[in-house]
Formats: sequence, C-alpha cells, structure tokens
Amino acid sequence: MISAIEKAGIDHPWAHQAAAAEHALDGDSVVIATGTASGKSLAYLAPVLSTLLDGSEAPNGRGATALYLAPTKALAADQRRSVKALAAPLGNAVRPAVYDGDTPVEEREWVRQYANYVLTNPDMLHRGVLPSHPRWSSFLRALRFVVIDECHTYRGVFGSHVAQVLRRLRRLCARYGADPVFLLASATAADPAVAAGRLTGLPVVEVSDDASPRGELVFALWEPPLTDLHGEKGAPVRRTATAETADLLTDLTLQGVRSVAFVRSRRGAELISVIAKERLAEVDRSLPKRVAAYRGGYLPEERRALERALHSGELLGLAATTALELGIDVSGLDSVVICGYPGTRASLWQQAGRAGRSGQGALAILVARDDPLDTYLVHHPEALFRQPVESTVLDPDNPYVLAPHLCAAAAELPLTEVDIALFGPAVPELLPQLEAAKLLRRRASGWHWTRRERAADLADIRGGGGRPVQIVEEGTGRLLGTVDAAAAHTAVHEGAVHLHQGRTHLVRKLDLEDSVALVEQAEPPYSTVARDTTAITVLDTDTEIPWGQGRLCYGSVEVTNQVVSFLRRKLITGEVLGETKLDLPPRTLRTRAVWWTVTEDQLDAARINPEILGGALHAAEHASIGLLPLFATCDRWDIGGVSVPLHPDTLLPTVFVYDGHPGGAGFAERAFHTARAWLTATREAIASCECEAGCPSCIQSPKCGNGNEPLHKRGAVRLLTELLRVAPAEPDGPAAPED
Repeated sequence: MISAIEKAGIDHPWAHQAAAAEHALDGDSVVIATGTASGKSLAYLAPVLSTLLDGSEAPNGRGATALYLAPTKALAADQRRSVKALAAPLGNAVRPAVYDGDTPVEEREWVRQYANYVLTNPDMLHRGVLPSHPRWSSFLRALRFVVIDECHTYRGVFGSHVAQVLRRLRRLCARYGADPVFLLASATAADPAVAAGRLTGLPVVEVSDDASPRGELVFALWEPPLTDLHGEKGAPVRRTATAETADLLTDLTLQGVRSVAFVRSRRGAELISVIAKERLAEVDRSLPKRVAAYRGGYLPEERRALERALHSGELLGLAATTALELGIDVSGLDSVVICGYPGTRASLWQQAGRAGRSGQGALAILVARDDPLDTYLVHHPEALFRQPVESTVLDPDNPYVLAPHLCAAAAELPLTEVDIALFGPAVPELLPQLEAAKLLRRRASGWHWTRRERAADLADIRGGGGRPVQIVEEGTGRLLGTVDAAAAHTAVHEGAVHLHQGRTHLVRKLDLEDSVALVEQAEPPYSTVARDTTAITVLDTDTEIPWGQGRLCYGSVEVTNQVVSFLRRKLITGEVLGETKLDLPPRTLRTRAVWWTVTEDQLDAARINPEILGGALHAAEHASIGLLPLFATCDRWDIGGVSVPLHPDTLLPTVFVYDGHPGGAGFAERAFHTARAWLTATREAIASCECEAGCPSCIQSPKCGNGNEPLHKRGAVRLLTELLRVAPAEPDGPAAPED
C-alpha cells in the first residue's frame, strides 16, 4: 500500500496517512481533514505514487495516471517540486508536470503524451483540458486518481463552478472507460465529508483523526491604538492595520525572524512592503532587499523568482495576499502577521498554520482593522477560539452557474438523458431555456452546442465577469499586470493609485471597451478609495416569516450599482484629503438577498422618529454586513447592502443584504437561516463600542457610497433591540434561547 513512500525513505507514516491510503486503494473517494503540516500531501501521495510505481497498464498500454488540482498556480508549482523530490529515488516511474497558463506551448504536447502526474488548476481544466479532451484521451482513459488540494477554498460561486467542472470531468472519464477515485485535502473544513460530497457529487469517506505532532502556536490579538485624528463625521480614528502590520514586519525582520504578513488586498501587500523597506533602510541599507511583496496579478517570472527567494531564505519577510496562503508549502517560518480578519475562521487558521510548519513553536498575530467585525473579534476571542470553522457554502444548481457548464458539456459531448442525474435536478428546467436561446439544439443523439464560439468561454469560474483589464505603463507600453473586470471600476478608475513591486503608479485612463488601464509612475502621498451608489428592486420573494409586525424575507433582487467618485486618503493615517467625481456606467446584478422590514408601531416602540430613521437603518445595515462573515463563509467584500426608509416594493422601512455574485452564492440564504444570532451579534457589536456617535469599529463602512451619511448609532441599537425582542426561532433551525 505504501511501497512508494517507503522507497522514498519515509518508513513510518502516521495513522491518518495510512488510513487515507487504504481507503483510496480500496476505491473509496476520501477527504483528509487534518491540521496544517500534518502530512496530508503524503496521505494522498501514498496511493498515487504506489499506483504509478506499480505500472499497472491501462487498456491502451499507457500506465496509470493521476491529476492534481490546486486553487492557485503557485501551489501546483510548489507541489511539483515536492513530488519530484519524493519520487527521485523511484527512477522514471513518476513523471510529474505542471499544465497551466504559464506552461510554454512547446511543453504542452509532452505533458499530454508522457506525464503521468499532471498538476493544474480548475481554470485550466475548465478551459484547456476538458474542451480538448480528444487530445487528452490516453491520459483520461488511464486516470486512476484526482487529487483536490485545499478543497475548503471551493466555496460560493467559485466552488459552485468547480463542482460543475468536476462533473464534466467525471462524465468524460466515463466516456473513456475510467472511474477515478477522488482524494481531497483540507486543514480547515467543517463537515468535510458533506462538503466534499457536494463538491464532487460522490460519496466521500472522511479521515480526520490527526496523528501528527505539532509545536506550540502562540496567538495574539492586536488592536491598533487610537490617534489624535478624526475621520468622517468627527469619528475617532485608530492607527491603520496596514501601518501596524508594516511596523511588526519591520521589527520581526530586524530580529531575524522569518515572517509572512498576510494582507487582504493587493494594494495593502504592496504598501506594507514599501513601508517596511523604508524603515529597514533607516537601520541598515542592506536589509530592504530581505523584504518583498507577493500577490496575484504579477507576471509568471516575477512570481517564480519570489518563490525561489522565499524557499532559499534570501527573503526574510514577505507581505502577501492569499495567493501565498494557498500557494507555497513554506517550512521554517517563525511567525505570521495577519493584517485584518481574513473573512472566515477557515482562512484565519490556514494563514496562522503557515508558521511553525517544521514542528517548532511559532507566533501568529491578528492585527484588527478599524471595522465592526475585527473589533468584535478582538473583544470576543471566544468567537475565534471556541467556534468551529464555517460550513462550506456552495450551490452547483445555481442557474447562472449550471447553464454555461451544460453548454460546455454539450460542446465536449452531446448531452443525453443519462447526464441529467449527473448535473443535478435543475437541468430539466434549464435545457428548454438554452434551446430557446439557440445555445443548444436537441437531436436524436441528445442536446448539441450550436455556436462557433467556444462554449467554455461562457463560464468565468472565478466570477470575475468579463475579460481581465490589462494594466499598461503609458510611456513604455510595458504590461504590469491585470485586474478582474468586476474590480476594474473600483481598482483602476481614472485617478486611482496603483502599486506594483513597490512602485507607485497613477491611472491616467481606463478604457473599458478595450479592457486596458494606462498608468504612469508617480509618488502621490495618498491612496485612493472608490465610492459608489446602489439601488435595489425585489424580483421575487421565495420565503418570508413574521418578525412581530415586520417580516424577514429571502428571494431574488436586481441591484444597480455605479461608482461615482473616489476619496484620497493619507497613507499612514487614513485622513481624507478630498473627493473627485467619476463618470462610469452603471452595472446591474441579479442575485439573492435577505431583507427585513419594520412597521410604524415597531418604530414607535423603539423611539425612532422620521429624522433619525434613515441613519438608524443605515447603521444597522453597515454593522450587519460587517458581522455576517461570522455566520457565512464570506467576507464583507462578497456581499452588499441597501437600507431605505420607505422602499417602493415593500412599502416599509427595509434593510437588504445581498450576495455580490450573479444568481447568488449562498451567503444571503445563510443569513436568513441564522438571522436571530446574526442580528444579535450585530446589535452587541454596536452597543459595546466605546465611541459616542459611531466609528469604523461599529457602524462606519469603508465601502459606503454615501460617505457614511446618515448614520445614527443609538437609533440602530434601539431598532435592533425592538426587532430581536419579537424575533422567532431560526428558520429551519433549533429554537433560539430566551433573551
């Protein structure tokens, strides 16, 4: 069973590794849900390598093959290095190769014909492998194992797309006579067997008893101090998490502590790197080269160079986005600094687990941003340390997800009645709609793709919505990187500050038609933040329950959003320097939302008069968006909200929270089913904040398109108190305790 690992010099696998290998070799799909650095890689490589080494012949004479899927290119490249080292004593029996967008064209044919362990990502599987399956026929015919690493990342819209990509893969494998076993791995998954089964569409065995040793992890919660500055509406301002993280990374580097600072945004990673370099240069001019930034959007050669420098120890400190969280198996790190809560407990533990990966003790620091969720967590550590990681939310039956994959599947092989069960119960309703849209045509042999275009191009599995915008240096024509189309209006609008490899650029022009942003190098003493306006229309109410005289509802909505201006903020303090208007087109989104209404009597009971009603609703909306990530696997940038003193569709004061993805991502539905607990935490976060009239730690939002106006903190507390006084038990859940 473990002959390949034994030959590689690993004689004593831990119990969970042996159990996973045994299940896999018995033909059971399995999810390995053990901690970071617990040897999950060896657990899934044991059956894979032993099968490849065994040389069992497929019908066409080619040996058995295996496919490895990672959420990022960097992780696939890193795993290839590990497999090559592990398989080196085994001779040429194991031939690993990366196949992704960075693979040179001249290498791709060799990979298709000769590699027996192909490492790729869901994007390349979707766009490159499955549509070209005849060229992969010998590989697919011999496919014995599919490894899905970091499977907890496949959630929301992205996870729903990947679930359908995997169903397309299973369908083509069956066409070639293969029935591969799926091996999934995650250090941070709740109900792993259920989540893995929903992702793959197969029954999955769970292995979660972790037999690996681990060093002590000291975890610190760090709240930046208040400054003498005042923000919007005179609110007190804390020192930014970015500045605090840069200081910590500087101090750790000076002490020779190998560290990674995880940051939520690309801009934040660049800014922390710049600040740390400047402060290190004041001490020793040789030290700045020991620190760098790492993020998505870099060119392939830049990413590879940084990865090599980190592995070699040339880099001592790195400011990185989640491209590294899921990118490189870094051993020997002493500390991790997390700049702002990363949105889920799963991501928090994934990032913290990067320290101490060689078994030594380690330090993790969560630096709180000035927002409701981070402040709540710093003052309620039990919400982090005494709660399990979140359940994975994905919906493969979302019609916005399923429809393009049905088209892609039909282009690969005509769809038949047999395929309906594979792709899910929503298929019979969608097929006539696809026929009416002249995307599919029904013939005797099944449903066929009718267009000349590539059907796979209909589905953007990362949910970006359109081709990426290229960021080009105006004077030289040099390509600096890319940004997703969905983020272009806020990230690379005219006048936006863009950071790349420590250099600051200003966006001179955003050409939406050609998907190009022209930039020039500059050194402005500020950063920029886009502002937008949002309107919402109720399309359909799926379900509703009474909350006293008001209602709690869940259904479909249409959201119209327009970026209208941007703010310039001082780099370190965040102080607002000015606002500039923008002229960008509005964008519409059909999605899912949860909303609640209140009546005149409820407002009277809460002592909410018309003068403060808008501010109370607006404050409750902001805080509820900030707290929802505690109850659903999302962060505040995955969701949006609107509050209206008199909404034309409900004819009542109404607060909406909606999914920021077409068709929905499951977040609003989760909010509906946990509404009482969610809004109770929201009320507590506002009421316990020490500020007088509202601040970024409770009710002000960095996303607000109205400049955080109006807001009324005490009105929001009274309103939520009255709403929760008459709240029923959670929908479809256990009865809530009495207040």
